[in-house]
Amino acid sequence: MTDNQNKWKNGLGKTRKGIWGRITQAFKDKKAEEILLEELEQILIEGDVGVNTTLEMIDHLREQAGRRNQLSEEMIRDYLKQEIRKNIQETDRVEMGTAPHVILVVGVNGTGKTTTIGKLAMRFRNEDKKVLLAAADTFRAAAVEQLAVWAQRADADLIQQSSGADAASVAYDALDAAVARGVDVLLIDTAGRLHNRVNLMEELKKIHRVIQKRLPSAPHEVLLVLDATTGQNGLNQARLFGEAVGINGIVLTKLDGTARGGIIIAINKMLGISVKWVGVGEGVDDLLPFEAESFVDGIFGS
Repeated sequence: MTDNQNKWKNGLGKTRKGIWGRITQAFKDKKAEEILLEELEQILIEGDVGVNTTLEMIDHLREQAGRRNQLSEEMIRDYLKQEIRKNIQETDRVEMGTAPHVILVVGVNGTGKTTTIGKLAMRFRNEDKKVLLAAADTFRAAAVEQLAVWAQRADADLIQQSSGADAASVAYDALDAAVARGVDVLLIDTAGRLHNRVNLMEELKKIHRVIQKRLPSAPHEVLLVLDATTGQNGLNQARLFGEAVGINGIVLTKLDGTARGGIIIAINKMLGISVKWVGVGEGVDDLLPFEAESFVDGIFGS
C-alpha cells in the first residue's frame, strides 16, 4: 500500500466506521430485510451522502432484493461502491498556461483556509515553481502573520499591506508583482467571510473584478475551502460563494475528523462542483489531490 493510500485509509477511518462499519453490524444483527434497508437509509443520510441520492439508492436496492429474494452484505458493498463512484466527478488539476497562474482562495473563518494556502505553496515549490502569496485578509493581523510563516517555510515571497487596507488593492498589487517577477503561481488569501453577509460578498466580487482588470484571464482557479465536519452547511456556503465569484473547485479540510465524509458525494451530485483537494491530517503532506477510487476504497475497502 502506498503512502497516499495509507493516508486515505486513515483519513477516512471515522467515515468508514460510520458508514460501512454500521452496515456490517446491521447484517450481523440479522435484521429483517425492510428494517435493514431503513437502517441503511439512515446510515447514508447521517453520513451526509445526501437525501435524494440516498433514497434513489435504497429504492434500487429494494428492487434488486425483490429480484434476488435477499440482500447480501457483498451485494450492498459492491452496489454502493459502484453508485458512489458514479456520482463523483473527478477532474484533473487545471493545466497551468501562461504565468502567473492565479488561484483565489475563499471560505468562512475556521475552515483552515490560510493553512491550505500554505500547504499548496509547499506543493508548488516542491514542483520547482516560483510562488507568490498575497495576504488579502487584511482584517485579521493573525492571518497575515500565519501566511508570513508559511511563505518563509515555502521559500515564497509575500505581498501584504497595513492592517485594514483595501483587500482588492492587495490583490492588485500582488498580481502586478507576480507579472513583474515572473512568478508561476499566485495564491491569494481572503478574509474568512461570513457567507450570509452581503457586504462582504460584494467586497469579494470587487477583488475578483480587480484581478480580471489587471489580467483578463485571471483568476484561473477559485477554490472554496470547506470544513468537512460542517456537513450539509457546507452546501449552503458553496452555493453562496459560487453565486458571488464562480467557484470551480473545493478544498475539503478536516476529513479525518468526521464520520460525515459522504459530503463529497453531495457536493458533486447537488452542486456539480468537483472536490480538488482533501485534508486528511495536520501534516504538510496531508493535503492530497482528490482521487475518486481512493475515496471509495477508503470507505468500503479495495
